[in-house]
Amino acid sequence: MTKTKSIRRVAIIGTGVIGASWAALYLAKGLEVVATDIAPDAETALRKFVKSAWPALERLGLSPGASQANLKFTADLAEALAGVDLVQENGPERLEFKQKLYRQLDELLPADVIIASSSSGIKMSDIQSGAALHPERCVIGHPFNPPHLIPLVEVVGGAKTSEQTIQRAIAFYKSIGKKAVRLNKEMPGHVANRLQGALAREVYYLVAEDVLSAADVDDALSWGPGLRWGIMGNMMLNHLGGGPGGIEHFLHQFAGPLSASWKTLGSPELTPEIQKKLIDGVHAEVGSRTIEELEAERDETLLGLLELRAGRSKIVAAFEIAPIDAPVEDSDRNDRFGASPLL
Repeated sequence: MTKTKSIRRVAIIGTGVIGASWAALYLAKGLEVVATDIAPDAETALRKFVKSAWPALERLGLSPGASQANLKFTADLAEALAGVDLVQENGPERLEFKQKLYRQLDELLPADVIIASSSSGIKMSDIQSGAALHPERCVIGHPFNPPHLIPLVEVVGGAKTSEQTIQRAIAFYKSIGKKAVRLNKEMPGHVANRLQGALAREVYYLVAEDVLSAADVDDALSWGPGLRWGIMGNMMLNHLGGGPGGIEHFLHQFAGPLSASWKTLGSPELTPEIQKKLIDGVHAEVGSRTIEELEAERDETLLGLLELRAGRSKIVAAFEIAPIDAPVEDSDRNDRFGASPLL
């Protein structure tokens, strides 16, 4: 496998919600995309999605050569794979289906073409058993929905995945602006979905126990810790939560109470009755808003956050490379970094 082979042409297999979003992102990054799907009207739906996503991608900034005209579609798998440098597979979450598909991909593709799966929960060790020739080039590249906006992608190999493949995949995803997180070992559901699942379990429990409504639990999350999570993750926030003593002080102070609180967390059984309570609560929160309106609200706010974080990153980078020729006076420090040393 050639480590330095550039990736310019990507095959998208499966053009549902995730596949279409990947396609839009790759096009916005100036890549050539050839998509394939056997579903009726798949091409029409794909092109409609890309067109609707394009204004947001323009707002975030298109790469040189970015064009919707670089999208090709074919229902023929072999034709879609001709001349590609990477495959982003987005097929159904069924192990037997993926194993059969990977057998076909393995036979049709040159050995140096990475096969990355968007699978949200199936282990690559199980999937790549279908690729008898070159299982070492198979890797999980699991995005967060929608991939064209959310930067996260989880990268994890299977038992037979080579380190070179993992490094190439990470380098590629980073080159198109993704926040690539490497998992050192396989876990069911990877990491981000496990974190979501742990939180959802307690959310459902609190609503089921009538502690609060669906609307209020969403407010408690999105207007509380959710705002902080849009800036920093749990570990960094714990470090700040320890004050001047950092994470050491935080754990010294809260390890006991945290461990005790975990014992009170719920494990709801999603019976038909509980499911109805959750469904009714969500519809009461939604009101008359449509799915399309809610998606637009989500994406507009998300774009604002991404723009804010991008601007902040540029400011930080500028400070990191700016030469410091003299000591900074306290008044200057406040001007440059903000008045509070904790911000």
